[in-house]
Amino acid sequence: MRACPISCTAVKQQFSTCSRKPKDVNQMTRGNPCQLPGMLPNYDPNDNEAGMKILEDLTENVEQIQQRVLEEIITRNARTDYLKGFLDGQFDKQVFKKTVPVVNYEDIKPYIERIANGDSSNIISAEPIIELLTSSGTSGGQPKMMPSTAEDLHRKTFFYNLLVPVMNKYVDGLDEGKAMYLLFVKPETKTPSGLMARPVLTSYYKSNNFQNRPFNRFNVFTSPDETILCSDSKQSMYCQLLCGLVQRQEVLRVGAVFASAFLRAIKFLEDNWKELCSNIRTGHVSDWITDPGCRKVVSLVLNKPKPELADLIEHECSSKSWEGIIKKLWPRTKYIEVIVTGSMAQYVSTLEYYSGGLPLVSTMYASSECYFGINFKPLSKPWDVSYTLIPNMAYFEFLPVKEKNEDGAQYVQCNGVCKENCMEKETEKEDVETVELVDVKLGQYYELVVTTFTGLYRYRVGDILMVTGFHNKAPQFRFVHRRNVVLSIDTDKTSEEDLLKAVTKAKVIVESLGILLIEYTSYADTSSIPGHYVLFWELTSKGNNHLPVLDPKIMEQCCSTVEESLDSVYRRCRRKDNSIGPLEIRVVQHGTFDALMDFCVSQGSSVNQYKTPRCFKSGEAINILDSRVVTRFFSQKAPFWELV
Repeated sequence: MRACPISCTAVKQQFSTCSRKPKDVNQMTRGNPCQLPGMLPNYDPNDNEAGMKILEDLTENVEQIQQRVLEEIITRNARTDYLKGFLDGQFDKQVFKKTVPVVNYEDIKPYIERIANGDSSNIISAEPIIELLTSSGTSGGQPKMMPSTAEDLHRKTFFYNLLVPVMNKYVDGLDEGKAMYLLFVKPETKTPSGLMARPVLTSYYKSNNFQNRPFNRFNVFTSPDETILCSDSKQSMYCQLLCGLVQRQEVLRVGAVFASAFLRAIKFLEDNWKELCSNIRTGHVSDWITDPGCRKVVSLVLNKPKPELADLIEHECSSKSWEGIIKKLWPRTKYIEVIVTGSMAQYVSTLEYYSGGLPLVSTMYASSECYFGINFKPLSKPWDVSYTLIPNMAYFEFLPVKEKNEDGAQYVQCNGVCKENCMEKETEKEDVETVELVDVKLGQYYELVVTTFTGLYRYRVGDILMVTGFHNKAPQFRFVHRRNVVLSIDTDKTSEEDLLKAVTKAKVIVESLGILLIEYTSYADTSSIPGHYVLFWELTSKGNNHLPVLDPKIMEQCCSTVEESLDSVYRRCRRKDNSIGPLEIRVVQHGTFDALMDFCVSQGSSVNQYKTPRCFKSGEAINILDSRVVTRFFSQKAPFWELV
C-alpha cells in the first residue's frame, strides 16, 4: 500500500494560512476559505466540530477547489524551466492539459537529479525545495526522489489534523489516555547540493511540525521523541516497547505505520520479553542501550522497580499461545492503527490472531509524492476500506484502466491467480485522455495522476484505484494495487521486470553446469515474521527431463544472486531493517508448471493466451506448487547495501 501514514494523532498543530492570495479572493472563496487552494484554514485542531465542518466544505466544493488548485499551481510555477517549455507564458488550464505531458518518474528524474547536484529549485518549482523525499516505489536502482517544500510540511500537518475529528466521531474517550505508536526513522543522506534525501516519515518526525507539537492529551505517545528519532532501529524498538509496557494501563490505541512493521514489533517482543521484564523488575534499562537520549528518557519512564508489573507481563508472555496478546498486555486498547490495504492486506489474519478482536484501522492514503485521502469510516473492515481524496492537497487526474480480459471484466483476480496479469503493462504508452476528480465513475478503475504544489506535473503515481462511492461530491476510492508490482513484504515493491532481471542473473549460475531453468514463479510468504520471497523453480538437465543433482552451495548462491540483483529498498529491508527474511528457492518436480496451467485453465483462463504468472496470490495455486516441491534452499547472507 502506499502509504505513509504517520498515526492520525501524531500532530495537532495550528498554523497560519499561506501568504499567497489569488487575484479575486471573493470570487474564489464565496465565503468559504477552504476553497482557497493555496491556503490552509487556521483552526483549532482540538475543535472536532470545526474539523468536521472543514471536511464537509472540502468535499462539497470539490470541482471549484480543484480548479483553483490547478490555477494556483500554474500561476506559481509557469515560469519554471519545466513548465515554460510547454506553456510558453500561458496560464490557461486547457493549454496545461493539452501541452504538458503525463509522465513517469524516468521523465522527470533528470530535473530532480540536477537539483540534487546543485541546480536551482526553479527548474521545477517557484518555491524553494528544502529536501528530497525518497520513495519506496522503486524500479531497480535507487529509490525515487520527490521534491518537498516548507509549505508542504504545513499541508501535511493540516491533513493530519483533519484525521483527528474523524477518529473522535467513531471512538469515544481517545483523549483520556495515550497512544503506543511504534514510529521509526530511516537512513538519510545528503546530496551534493546539501539537500537531505530521506523517507517522507523520517522527514516529518524530524521536523518542527512534529517535534514542537503543542501538548494535548490526544497526541501523547508512550514513546518519547528521543526513542522515535534514535537511528539504531533495534535500540529504538526495544525502548519504545519498554515504555509502552510500563505505561500499559494508559494505552488506548496501538499501532505502527504498516501492518508489517507492527507484526515485526510483536516478533521482537516474543524474542525479548524476558529482558524487558527484567528491566521493569529492576527499574534499570539494559546496558546495551547506549544511545544517550534513549537511556535518559527511558530511565525517567522506568522511574523505579516495578516487580508486580514485571510478574504480570511475564505471566502473559510465557503463555503457550499468544492469541489475543495485544488485548492482554494493553487491556484498555480500543483499536490497532496500521495500514492493511494494498500489499499489507496479506497480514490481516495474523493481526487478527494477535489482536484479541480489536478493530484494524487504516486512517489515510498517502505517499512520498503527495498526501491524498482520508478514510471517513475508520472502523470498516480492511476489505471495505475506501479513501476520500481531499481536493486541496493537489490537482488530481485519472487514467482509465482499460479492459483486457476476453470476458470484458475490467479488473478481476485472474481466476484467483494473479491480479497483475489483468492490467495494462506499465510500458505501454497510449494516448488516453485523463478524467478529472469530479468525473470519475462508480465502479470504474483508474490510475492516479497528480500535479502538486511541490513541482510534480501530471505525474503517474502508479496506484490503481477503484471508485466505491462518494462523500458529498468527493469520490471515494479503494486502493487496488501498485501498477506492475508483483512482490511486496514491507516497503519493498518488486515489479515483474525487476524479478525477471534478478532471476536471469541467477540462472546463469546453473546454466554453466548444464542445468536449465525451464519455468519459474513466486509469491510473498508472510506465514512467518518477517515474511520472505519464495521462488518456485522447475529445473532440468540439458538433453533430458530428469531433475539434476543440485549442489546446495550452488543453489544458495543462486538465492543470494537474486537478492543482490533486487533494488536498494529490498536490500535495505533485508540487511539493515531485518523486515524481510532470506529469499527461498523451492525446486519443484518435472511437470509442475503443466499442472499449474491445467489448474488455471480449469478456473477459466484461456489455453491459447495462458502464460505463467510471475506471482501467485491464490492459495490453491500455491498449494499445487508446494505439493510438488522436492527441495528448498535459502540465501545464506544478507545482500550488500549501503547508504549512497
